[in-house]
Amino acid sequence: MLKRAIVAGTIVVGIGFVALFSHAAGESGGGGVFEPGAKLEKLAGGFGFTEGPAADAEGNVYFTDQPNDRIIKWSTDGRQSTFMQPCGRSNGLCFDRDGKLLACADENNQLWSIDVATKKVDVLVKDYNGKLLNGPNDVWAAPDGSVYFTDPLYPRDYWKRDPAAQQDGRNVYRLSPDRKTLTRVIDDLKQPNGIVGTPDGKTLYVADINASKTYAWDLGEEGKPTNKRLFCEMGSDGLTIDSEGNVYLTGKGVTVFDKSGKQMDHVEVPESWTANVCFGGKDRRTLFITASNGLYAIRTRTKGAGSQ
Repeated sequence: MLKRAIVAGTIVVGIGFVALFSHAAGESGGGGVFEPGAKLEKLAGGFGFTEGPAADAEGNVYFTDQPNDRIIKWSTDGRQSTFMQPCGRSNGLCFDRDGKLLACADENNQLWSIDVATKKVDVLVKDYNGKLLNGPNDVWAAPDGSVYFTDPLYPRDYWKRDPAAQQDGRNVYRLSPDRKTLTRVIDDLKQPNGIVGTPDGKTLYVADINASKTYAWDLGEEGKPTNKRLFCEMGSDGLTIDSEGNVYLTGKGVTVFDKSGKQMDHVEVPESWTANVCFGGKDRRTLFITASNGLYAIRTRTKGAGSQ
């Protein structure tokens, strides 16, 4: 299948397993996030559907091949291996401050913590108020040790439960730092999906994909989101943030907004859907992109902030 991308006003067509594509600049008048002349590289393909990338402390990237029920590791030296299979149909991933891999384990609508060294799984969340969750989708580990995750509804053919919503809404939850108290903290979105916070733990971003909007909140006492405000008029499947506070949204390629919510950059990805992004590599200056059947990467002038 031919793959196309717009490069400096011309159409470039690439064929084959590895194809390179220049990013398309935004309308910010320069000062974008990608390295000058950066090329989008396809690292690997042939997956069912890629999701949930997250980087460990060394910069190795873990992502999910959700239909095939496995978590893949892409090492800093460019080697691909299967980290865990089966993996509870994991979707969104994030590393916490202790180096544990948090996973939205969609098979039984749970939130997991995985010890990377031993692959031991601890189920952190299995229900809310005695009822199953709709299906945790994306997760962010805050610097204080608390965990925020989205719980939209995407019915799966492998569920043994009633595919209808199990909760009275599609919400965002916070698990306390001691992992003992689960609180519903956002309950007014249509379909919360991508989630990420700033490295200082003061701001939370959540994409309402069905409303085509992304919102920001201040995180106040005990991690409660306050001062909800519109960040940008675009929804997103996954989110990440860099060291300058720029926020990266996905869907049709990757679109970057500065901290004020102004679009500043965009990169086309030659797949039908771009699901998620994270920064990885030894210097955290490579943006890894999970898009449909492939894994992509592009070099940036900024560094990532956090594991997502």
